[in-house]
Amino acid sequence: MSVPSLRSAITARRIDPLAPGAPGLYADHVVRVVRDGRATEGTGPRPIVRTEHFTLRRRGRRVELGHTLRPDELDNDLAGLLAEELFAPGWLSGSDVFERVFTGVVRSCVDGPLPAWTTFYDNTLARIQKSWQAPEPAEHSSIAGFAPVYRRTLDLVGPGVVLDVGSCFGFLPMLLAGRERQTVIASDLSRGTMRLLRTVARARGPALDALVCDAARVPLPDRAVDTVTVIHVLEHLDPGHGDTVVREALRLARRRVVVAVPYEDEPTAAYGHVRCFTPAELTALGARTDHRFSVGDFHGGWLVLEAG
Repeated sequence: MSVPSLRSAITARRIDPLAPGAPGLYADHVVRVVRDGRATEGTGPRPIVRTEHFTLRRRGRRVELGHTLRPDELDNDLAGLLAEELFAPGWLSGSDVFERVFTGVVRSCVDGPLPAWTTFYDNTLARIQKSWQAPEPAEHSSIAGFAPVYRRTLDLVGPGVVLDVGSCFGFLPMLLAGRERQTVIASDLSRGTMRLLRTVARARGPALDALVCDAARVPLPDRAVDTVTVIHVLEHLDPGHGDTVVREALRLARRRVVVAVPYEDEPTAAYGHVRCFTPAELTALGARTDHRFSVGDFHGGWLVLEAG
């Protein structure tokens, strides 16, 4: 399962995660999200559905969502809650709606854009690191399910400069930036997400840079970094685009390229997955590069390419 992104590559109006807003409320032209929405019973349209955490209404074509999440509950497991309670049953659909509802819950849970997102990052990173010490059941936890992937990535990345492509929220770059002898560059298509990551990183302390670019066209010179990480990115791309991303990573890396993908029976559409991988397909991908490589299994598939 991939960490959901704020990548709105083609939308009529892009999401600004740091836009000013009223306390306890997030609203744009697609969604309206309010904190403690069940307390507003009778003030709006009849609920379409009530779940453990959410109350869903529609006003015309606009989604209206109330939630009961507290600040201490605000972390990236929100992705799983939304998927399980609203998107998997079909009450809501579409990656753009998912991204806007996700943003709305974060922004409405804590007053102020930066405090809301800093709380989200603090809670998520603390849960990841706690999971390394005492693993949690992963069935209903995006964080517990992904924590071993981050741990394995950190084990495979040596000292020096690391470029992470398709960084999304940037939890992995944040974890890397907290290590000694590590210089970190995050990258993603979404300008808003990279702005968010830079802003939160400055507020929290770990220094990192962030580029807005396609992973297939990174504006850095050949052999600019020691390691390139491509973690749960290729399942979002068609095969041709994915191969181009791997070739670009090899152009940039002096030492190593680390690729990780989930193993799924069907692509998870709610997270923007468009293809599935098997060990044989990862092996074929490695062979096409004409570089030394290894393939392994650990909470999904791993392809490690030796760039040198």
